[in-house]
Order: sequence, then structure tokens, then C-alpha cells
Amino acid sequence: MSARKAAAAKAASTKPADRRGAAAARPAVKPAVKVAAAGMASADATRLAAEIERALKDGRLDTLTPQAFQALMAALCKSYGTQREAGVDFLPVADRSSVTPTDIMTMTSSLLKAANLAVFELGMWQSWTGR
Repeated sequence: MSARKAAAAKAASTKPADRRGAAAARPAVKPAVKVAAAGMASADATRLAAEIERALKDGRLDTLTPQAFQALMAALCKSYGTQREAGVDFLPVADRSSVTPTDIMTMTSSLLKAANLAVFELGMWQSWTGR
């Protein structure tokens, strides 16, 4: 049992009986999921993506420093994970023509290595969560 669930269970057991019944009768309310509108951060991200694409076409690999790349990738991973957990369902790449399978496998392999995970663990997680 997680610490949060244990604390909730302990708090519920110390409440008077009449309050426990009222709390148990209320259904849990799931917070509404807000999908981002095309705001400033989305516009900035789209511009940055286009700039990176242009640089790659020109053969320039130094558009982002490793530190900037890592910060951006961490933010994208967190954003995507949070949105998926909230029920927003979209693929991280719009179509197969924008990124090669080799690009995806290289990134996936490196992300797993960065988190000290193995492909086996990914497979187990996918079977447990259905994702």
C-alpha cells in the first residue's frame, strides 16, 4: 500500500462512524482534463521544432547543446506521461514519415538506458498497463 493510501486509510479509521459513512457514499470526483489550446508555449515549441528540422537538413548537428536537449527531452517526457495519465490519448509522433524507425529505436533505447530500464521491463509494464 502506498504512503498516500495508508494515510487515507488511517484518517478514515479515526473519523466518527457517521462521517465515515457520508464520505464513503460520495463518489470520487475525477478532475477534468484540460487539453492545451494553441498557446504561447505550443507556438514556441512548433517554432523550435522547425528550427531544429532546418538545421538538420543543413547538416548542422549543433543546434542544441546536450544540456538543452536533455532539459527539453525531460520536459517532453514529463508532459507526455502526465497527459497520458490524465486520459489524453495521442501518439508522440504525428506520422511515420516525419521520423524514421531507426530514429525512434535509437531514442527509445537511449531513454531506457537513461532510466536504467531494460526492454524486458518495458514489455512487462506494457502488459500490466495495457499501453
